[in-house]
Formats: sequence, C-alpha cells, structure tokens
Amino acid sequence: PYSIHSCYGYITLGSWAKNSNAAFPDSRSRLSLALLLTSLLYFSHQDWLLGRNGPYRYILNEPLKCKDRAPFLVLLVVAEPGQFDARNAVRHTWGNESVVTGLSLVRLFLLGRATASCKDYQDTYNNLTIKTLMGMNWVATFCPHVSYVMKTDSDMFVNTESLIQKLLKPDLPPKQRYFTGYLMRGYAPNRNNDSKWFMAPELYPSERYPTFCSGTGYVFSGDMAELIYQASLGVPRLPLEDVYVGICLAELHIDPQPPPSEFLFHHWRVEYSSCTYRRLITSHHFQPRELLTYWHRLQADKHKACTNTG
Repeated sequence: PYSIHSCYGYITLGSWAKNSNAAFPDSRSRLSLALLLTSLLYFSHQDWLLGRNGPYRYILNEPLKCKDRAPFLVLLVVAEPGQFDARNAVRHTWGNESVVTGLSLVRLFLLGRATASCKDYQDTYNNLTIKTLMGMNWVATFCPHVSYVMKTDSDMFVNTESLIQKLLKPDLPPKQRYFTGYLMRGYAPNRNNDSKWFMAPELYPSERYPTFCSGTGYVFSGDMAELIYQASLGVPRLPLEDVYVGICLAELHIDPQPPPSEFLFHHWRVEYSSCTYRRLITSHHFQPRELLTYWHRLQADKHKACTNTG
C-alpha cells in the first residue's frame, strides 16, 4: 500500500527571486534561485502522493519562456535535482537553445523536489508520469502555439539537427494529432515485482498494453500536449510514464506513427560513429562527459564524407 505524506516543495517564487539585491533567506533559497534561472520546472510532490491527476502546482516555473513567440520546438528533459553535470552537458550540446540556426527552440528540465522532512521520498523512476503530465500541462498553458514537442531524458544523446531536418521538416506546415518515436507494440505487463517495469495487476489488469513509444525520446505535435493532458484527467495514473501516455493516446483514438526510418530512435546505446550519429535522433545511456565528447566530435565530423566503417 502507498503511504501518504504531506511533502510540499519548499521553494516558491517570492520577491527575493525577482530582485537580485534582496537578501536570501538561506542556502537552499540561493540554490533554488540559480535553478530558476536555468529553465527548470519544479512541482509539488503532494500531487503524486495524494494521487491527484491535476491541477498541479509549479514551485518554480518559467511562464514567460514562450512570451511573444511561437517556438518551433520545445524540449522537455526529465532530470533529477542532483544531476547538475547532466543538465549542464545537455545545455552545452543538443539542448542548447541556439543549436539550430534560424529556428526558435525552448528547453525545459522537469524536476521534482521534496522538503527535508520527507527524506523517504525521492525523485525516482516512478515519478516520471507526473513529471511528464506537468510538462504537457506547461506546454498547453504557457506555450500553446509551439509546432512540436520532444520529451526525453538527461542521459540521452539527441541529434537535434537530425530531429528537425529528417523528421519535423520546418519547411512544411506543422502536423496535427501527430505522435512518434520508438514504437513498442504488443508488450505485456511485467508482473515480476522485482522488476523496474513491474505493473501490478490491480493497477492494470489487461494482458497487453496499447502501442506506445519508448519514454527515452518521443516527439509530438504541439496540439497533442493539451489533448494528452485532458485525457489524463480521466485515466487513473500509472507509474510507467511511456505506457501511461500510450493509454491516453488510445483513449484519444490516436495511434503513434512510425518514424520515416526505423533507425532514427534508439532506446539503447548505439556504438558511436560519426556517420551513424549524424543520421539517428536518439541514443541512450550517456554520462555527461561522454555526451560532451561525442557531441563535439560529431560537430567536427558532420561534413566529412562517410565510409563503410563510419
């Protein structure tokens, strides 16, 4: 059974966060201001612990990121509060908001935080569902005119240029009701309670999941954020975020679309070669230093002719 705790995040947007000359109450506030200035969304853990499906409360927010503009792409990057190096690596590589010339890109990290009194609560794998839903709600509320959104993780290698040029094609009108990624078809719930992907029968009794896209990286048209969020209000929350989003899509009668090539999205780590990485969109399991190394190597090599060995 779930334990119920009252764990609110301890930082809200006070006047000190808007006035650089104001005194900081304590070291935690100093940290939180720094995080606020680097495009982070924090949410209240009480929403998850009490089983709420919304509306959610942002403890730190970026409501003006899309003011007076309609970005082509929003990147929603799931991370944990302590992953400073991972977030910095993303900021300096594929999540750099100026990485693609001539297109407006917005990057946001999705994090959760509990108070010091709730040490038993951690920002863990099972909380990806609420993070993702809050990201969807943020897009629908504060960036409704974005053309496309990508949800991915901080340990991913994302070839942003390949994503935009090979999949989203900015010269064409934006798609509607579009959702794609690495398709997972015909998967059965894992009933082994020692597994990371365990699904309790009382939460999901059916023998098969609807088709869903791997949560390591999926892409959808901007209109889908509101549709998925609204669908989620009537779907009991599940701990596996990618499965849950697939169930919401099924409720909407929207089928995830296969990408134009089966080699674009990977939910495992692909062996590096510049020719392989200039064609793919995602590869998984990168440490921050590796991400920086391979990203800069790709930038240096991307105009070189390919050979059979990459």
